[in-house]
Amino acid sequence: MIPSSPLRAPPPSFPARQSSDLRVSFEFFPPKTEAMAQSLWQSVKRLEPLQPSFVSVTYGAGGSTRQRTHETVARIKRETTLAPAAHLTCVGASKAEIDEVASSYWDTGIRHIVALRGDAPPEANGKYQSHPQGYAFASDLIAGLKRNHDFEISAAAYPEMHPEAPSADADLENLKRKVDAGASRAITQFFFEPEDFLRFRDRAAAAGIKVPVVPGVLPVSNFAQVTKFAAMCGARVPAWMADLFDGLDDDMETRRMIAASVAGDLCRRLQAEGIRDFHFYTLNRADLTFAICHLLGIRPQTAKQ
Repeated sequence: MIPSSPLRAPPPSFPARQSSDLRVSFEFFPPKTEAMAQSLWQSVKRLEPLQPSFVSVTYGAGGSTRQRTHETVARIKRETTLAPAAHLTCVGASKAEIDEVASSYWDTGIRHIVALRGDAPPEANGKYQSHPQGYAFASDLIAGLKRNHDFEISAAAYPEMHPEAPSADADLENLKRKVDAGASRAITQFFFEPEDFLRFRDRAAAAGIKVPVVPGVLPVSNFAQVTKFAAMCGARVPAWMADLFDGLDDDMETRRMIAASVAGDLCRRLQAEGIRDFHFYTLNRADLTFAICHLLGIRPQTAKQ
């Protein structure tokens, strides 16, 4: 039985030695400017020595960053030792167009896709509608990808329920369809209370979902920004977190220290419950993610004895 959520997180407890049994992965988004491209690449190279299981690159609404995503993934494949995964969505493209993009990834040597339904583009006023000749939902996209190439496929999961789902049970049934279609892993939306993830993990197992359910971790340094993100995806921001960041709008250094402590503690509490895989939403900034991995005992390969 998972206990109810605490009013605030307890003090963190971090390991003093290498956690060789933990695996991490990182998410980046494609840059819009040359300056952003340089920042992204610095983050990629900073995190590369941690030897993540894979790194993923996101895909904009309506395919708005399709080319930049492809270029970023291809460069990671070409110039690093990392295993890149490309995001693909159902939005704004026919099956033929999506199949062509997927085949292009395959030809580039990319073997891992993060397959998502995707969010509605801004002009749709938040209402998702599938392309008339497209894949309607993520489960359809996954089945289509598997028919054409033997991709490893990661799918999305929502510990606190997708905001458009009619019920938590219906949302879990949708995840089961994605797994049955060929997904080999589920990566969750970010969350801040470990109990929310653990309850979801147990419900997923009871529903017959046998693939790994990997917690998505978002280090919080900009509390106002994360509050906006959470409102869009249905994630709950606990009151204790608001208290921790209160009064720190102009104190970035302290915010970062708190962010590393909070995210590190979340991972340690999940680790105590048997979780060994963590997916970090880096927001193209390496410093916090690197610090959290260090706290967890995940160190650069060159630093191992």
